[in-house]
Amino acid sequence: MIEAIQFKLNDKPVSIETDGERTLLWVLRVDLGLTGTKYGCGESHCGACTVVMNGDAVRSCALPVKDVKGKEVITIEGLEKNGTLHPLQKAFIEHNAFQCGFCTSGMIMNAYSLLLKNLKPTDAQIIEGMDNNLCRCGSHIRAIEAIKTAALEIRGEKKI
Repeated sequence: MIEAIQFKLNDKPVSIETDGERTLLWVLRVDLGLTGTKYGCGESHCGACTVVMNGDAVRSCALPVKDVKGKEVITIEGLEKNGTLHPLQKAFIEHNAFQCGFCTSGMIMNAYSLLLKNLKPTDAQIIEGMDNNLCRCGSHIRAIEAIKTAALEIRGEKKI
């Protein structure tokens, strides 16, 4: 059923008319042209499609777009502000925390949600928080270092 759906996307109001059962992933990629969010497994297992909704990391490949009505969604494109990368984006580059890059946007968005809730995560908390983001290239250790570096910058304790 076609329905009008309004939500906030990357700090801007969005209004679309679409089948509410379509997944947020395909609305973002196809209807709104935001291709930074990736299609991985399509079953919520890998995390490549992760976006942040009302502060929580969610898998957009399994989320009906009707469920974002009235909520705030942030994608990887929404982290950069006025031409300046978010500390997580800068830290992932600094630590080479990716190889092929396919999982990177999902990892960064999951880490963003993690840091919204805890700006001083321990290694164990980062590992637990990132446990469901898969990287076939094996950059997990570098991703953990990047998240720790970004947390330092966000807290004003280090400049990247």
